[in-house]
Amino acid sequence: MFQRILLPIDGSDLSLRAVDTGIALAKAIGAKVFALHVVEPLASVAYFTEKLMASQEAYTRGAMRRAEGYLDEVKQRAEAAGVACEVAIAEDHRPCMAIVGTATTQGCDLIILGSHGRSGLDRLLLGSETYKTLLSSKVPVMVCR
Repeated sequence: MFQRILLPIDGSDLSLRAVDTGIALAKAIGAKVFALHVVEPLASVAYFTEKLMASQEAYTRGAMRRAEGYLDEVKQRAEAAGVACEVAIAEDHRPCMAIVGTATTQGCDLIILGSHGRSGLDRLLLGSETYKTLLSSKVPVMVCR
């Protein structure tokens, strides 16, 4: 069955529910988990470069601090369940590509992530990154609501 489960997390309650599902599954089948948070770089404009540099540095520092907090939460939950857990932060303008790439490089054989819990037409489309991950992944993807 599955041996290494990728758990992308964005800090939302929904992604934490997906993390809990992944950890519970890993515990039940004796798998390991790999948690990932993707930081999207601050988009810059060719103009105002000097002003944006300070903003970009502050944004990156804050984003990395938040990412570390999210991943620490996953590590604590996995440790409490007795599940081996590794973590990483990726930086990419396209989070779905970082998720799929990490699944490949880390040898993950399942990705578990949250939908956005929307209704109506948005529900059909799931979240844009979730949908793109479903389309791009060569490994199975489980979507949690």
